[in-house]
Amino acid sequence: MPVTSLPLKSLLTQVERIARTAGEAILSVYGEQDFGIEHKADQSPLTRADLAANAVIVDGLSDLSPCLPILTEEAVDDFTGPDADGRYWLVDPLDGTKEFIKRNGEFTVNIALIEQGRPVLGVVHAPVLDVTWLGAEGVEACRMEGTDQRRAIHVSTHQPGTPWKVYGSRSHLGPHTLAWMDALGEHELIRLGSSIKLCLVAEGAGHLYPRLGPTCLWDTAASHAVINAAGGQLLTPEGEVLSYADPSETLNPHFIVYGGSKP
Repeated sequence: MPVTSLPLKSLLTQVERIARTAGEAILSVYGEQDFGIEHKADQSPLTRADLAANAVIVDGLSDLSPCLPILTEEAVDDFTGPDADGRYWLVDPLDGTKEFIKRNGEFTVNIALIEQGRPVLGVVHAPVLDVTWLGAEGVEACRMEGTDQRRAIHVSTHQPGTPWKVYGSRSHLGPHTLAWMDALGEHELIRLGSSIKLCLVAEGAGHLYPRLGPTCLWDTAASHAVINAAGGQLLTPEGEVLSYADPSETLNPHFIVYGGSKP
């Protein structure tokens, strides 16, 4: 049974609107001098923008699908588990809080629908860029600039004899990832924050994004859906598809995002 009476293509539109509204809430704080920065138990930063976006998203998704559980980074303890059919919303209301604090614009709103461990729908909205990436099972991946018409996107194939275009984290580029890139051979490294990196692979602007360091379920789920819809893959180094079936374990294994080619 569907989450709502809407097919995934129509549901994407509703979730995109929620993500854009959350982005507006983030930008209202972004323009202020004081972000109200606190730190969680793991020492990751938390701002009033994270909380404002979270409130918008939880309210919007609760109206859209009142019976569907919501796992959000800012209220993990409130999550009671997936429903009987293995479905739940997975949300990062502000992915890239460190980039938000640096005011470099490289942060996103991430909303995904999980079903039986798979991200079957995802919306990633970058408020400062005013760009949104969308994708769902059976629905082609798209990019929107502002509220303009959706443009279909697809991963690109690496051409032999040319450098690989590789994305890396701006704030979390560890030694394991650097070693993997060295073994890759000739490549161009572009460092960015948040799930923008995964979406750029999805739209064919780059080939790879290795993340051999810690991330959480909510960091990847929405962009994972976009990658899948664009014809790419998000796999562990062992070649297994990243699963969201057990949200009691919020840490992801290491992974690599592939566009249209593998090294």
